[in-house]
Amino acid sequence: MKVAVLDINGKDTGRKAELSKDVFAIEPNNHAVYLDVKQYLANQRQGTHKAKERGEIAGSTRKIKKQKGTGTARAGSIKSGVFKGGGRMFGPRPRNYGFKLNKNVKRLARKSALSIKANDKAIVVLEDFNFDAPKTKNFVNVLKALEVDNKKSLFVLGDSNNNVYLSSRNLKGSEVVTSSELSTYKIMNANKVVLLEGALEGIESNLSK
Repeated sequence: MKVAVLDINGKDTGRKAELSKDVFAIEPNNHAVYLDVKQYLANQRQGTHKAKERGEIAGSTRKIKKQKGTGTARAGSIKSGVFKGGGRMFGPRPRNYGFKLNKNVKRLARKSALSIKANDKAIVVLEDFNFDAPKTKNFVNVLKALEVDNKKSLFVLGDSNNNVYLSSRNLKGSEVVTSSELSTYKIMNANKVVLLEGALEGIESNLSK
């Protein structure tokens, strides 16, 4: 499939970019997308939550009342979770929420996400550009020219570009990544995916394996 290549002013350059059908026009696998997004979000969780259990509470260890004859339930420790100030029963413990996902599933998920965006006409191909110095105003002008200044946008570069990255860093609705950093979550989270010409070869080589 062919897509028009735009410049940073939003004008058509007259050139067309060929998008691989094996990456941008497959039948999306929604479950693979779900699993990859779920893994990405799980990996963001710190998992450092912790509540004190009865063995970690400071308090007396004596038996608080006799075993029989009280007419109430047996009780052996004031640190039990049934008493005020006792340990928490079945409280959270530190854990790792991450889980393993097959590389082929992750690759299928990224191709499915790109195909969904391509089908929704939410992919823009932009000619490679650079700034003389990091300046947020320059990047905002690019967003306005592409009419994505009020939308979540993901810019995918072929190689790391410090000036472009620093120019976008203060903007909450826009993110700049390289083709090797592309993830299913970031693709699906963006309203518009802006692919620079230099990134196309890297994306297709990474996902066509």
